[in-house]
Amino acid sequence: MVMNYDNTFLLGLYRTMVRIRSCEESIVDPILSGAIRGPCHLYSGQEAVATGVCATLNETDFIFGNHRSHGHFLAKGGSMKEMMAEIFARETGCSRGRGGSMHLIDTAKGMMGSVPILAGTISLAVGAALATSIQGGNRVVVTFFGDGATGEGVLYESLNFAALNKLPIVFVCENNFYATHMPICDCRVESHIYSIAKPFCVETGQVDGNDVLAVYEAAARAVDDCRRGNGPVFLECLTYRQRGHVGPDDNIQGFHTDIRPKEEVTEWLARDPIKMFEDYLSGAECIDTSVLADIRKEVQAEVEAAHRFAMESPYPEAKDVERFVFAQKIFVAETQSI
Repeated sequence: MVMNYDNTFLLGLYRTMVRIRSCEESIVDPILSGAIRGPCHLYSGQEAVATGVCATLNETDFIFGNHRSHGHFLAKGGSMKEMMAEIFARETGCSRGRGGSMHLIDTAKGMMGSVPILAGTISLAVGAALATSIQGGNRVVVTFFGDGATGEGVLYESLNFAALNKLPIVFVCENNFYATHMPICDCRVESHIYSIAKPFCVETGQVDGNDVLAVYEAAARAVDDCRRGNGPVFLECLTYRQRGHVGPDDNIQGFHTDIRPKEEVTEWLARDPIKMFEDYLSGAECIDTSVLADIRKEVQAEVEAAHRFAMESPYPEAKDVERFVFAQKIFVAETQSI
C-alpha cells in the first residue's frame, strides 16, 4: 500500500493530522481556565476523516462543516492563526470574532462554513452542488456531518434531491457512535448508517475512519465518481472522539457524566489514528521516525505562533456590534429604496 504513494504525500497526510491534533489539544487548558468562553467541540481522534477526504479535493472544491469542524477547516487549508483567533473571539478571526468555534469559514480555500445547527449545512451543500451542476465545471462538494444528523429529515430530502439531479456531492457521515451523549443503539434500529442512502439509489460505503489511507482511497473513488457525473456518493466513516461531546471531557466537577464505558474508550484510544499511521509508516520502513519527530516540532511551533497571534489581536469593539449582520451591498440597496 505504501509503495503506491510517495513520501511527500504520506508526510503531508501525517502533518495535517498532527496539525489538527496539536491545535485541538492546545486549547484544552484555555477552555478549562475560561480564557476561551465559547463552546468548543474538539476533533481529537477523528483526524483521519478530514485529512483523508480533503486530500482528494482541489482548492476550488467546496466543503461544508458542522459543530465539530476545526479539523475540516485546517484540512481544507484554512489559516490556523485565523481559526485560533476566532476561537478566542478576536477581530482577526476568520469570522471577525463574531462566530467562535462553530462558525468557521474560508471561502478562498473552499471552506464554505460551519454551523452548530444539527444537519444545518447539508442542504446548503446540496444547493452548492446544484449551482455547480447548472454552471458547469468540475467542482465537487463535500458535506461533513455526524451520526446524530441522520435523525434529521433534511438529510433524507437532500439525498433524494441530490440523487434525482445526479449532483456532484459526497455525503460524509463521521459516525463516532454517540449523538451528544446517546449511543447509536438507542437512536437507530439499523446501526449501519451507510444503508440509509440505498433507497435513494445513491452509491454508498463504509470505511474505517481511523485509517487515513482507507479514508483517502474511499473518498478518492467517491470524488472521482462525482467529477465524472456519477454522483452523489454517501460515505460512512467509523471513528471515535477522544474528548467530550463539548469541551475537553464530559466529566464536570468530579461528576462522571460520560456514559461511554471506560473499556470502550480505552479500546478506541489504542486505535488512535495518528499513532496507527505512525506505526504504519515506521513499520514499512519508508520514513524514518526522526522525520516524523521533526514534523511534530514544526507543528508545535506553528501552534504556539497561532496562540500568540490570537492573544495579540484585539477583541471586536462594542460600537461594531451590528457590523457584518447583513451583506453591505444588500443593506445599502435596501436603504436607498426606502
